[in-house]
Amino acid sequence: MLAIDGLRGVEWGRSASLASIERGCVVGTILKGMSRVRWHELTHAYGSAEEVPGRLSRVAWGDALTSASALSDLGLWLGELSVFDATAEAVPFLWDLAVTDAVASRSGVIQLLMTILEQANPPRLDVQYAAHQAVLDGRGLADRLADDGDAAVRAAAQDLMAAIDNHACEACRPA
Repeated sequence: MLAIDGLRGVEWGRSASLASIERGCVVGTILKGMSRVRWHELTHAYGSAEEVPGRLSRVAWGDALTSASALSDLGLWLGELSVFDATAEAVPFLWDLAVTDAVASRSGVIQLLMTILEQANPPRLDVQYAAHQAVLDGRGLADRLADDGDAAVRAAAQDLMAAIDNHACEACRPA
């Protein structure tokens, strides 16, 4: 199982090392560090984000139906209506799921990352920026996924790479 270690923290990007992942220095287990995020203090589209870790776990270890159902919930909570502080914290874990071969719904996870990147209706621009940067920081992972053995993962990754490469929004423009 492939996992991302060193990507967890309340402030994504401050202690993350995507470069080490891209070089193949990946250790640990899937969703490592999820318990260090104070999910109960974060919000998603419908309120408290305290149930986000459970849904991420169902995506990670559930069968195809369980994984798809949990991913649907995450889509509604984290990206379809807007992005929230829980979205920015969840993105590193979504990347973790996307690169883990054992996850049943990897192409759906990649599509959720693209939905988050395309979301431009935040309650706060700083939250939108954090969520978008977390997705943009995974560009190298998307590049690797574009060569994946699963055709659906390859297609979703290629679409995400195009979205990353063409990304321009008010929140992400340099000041």
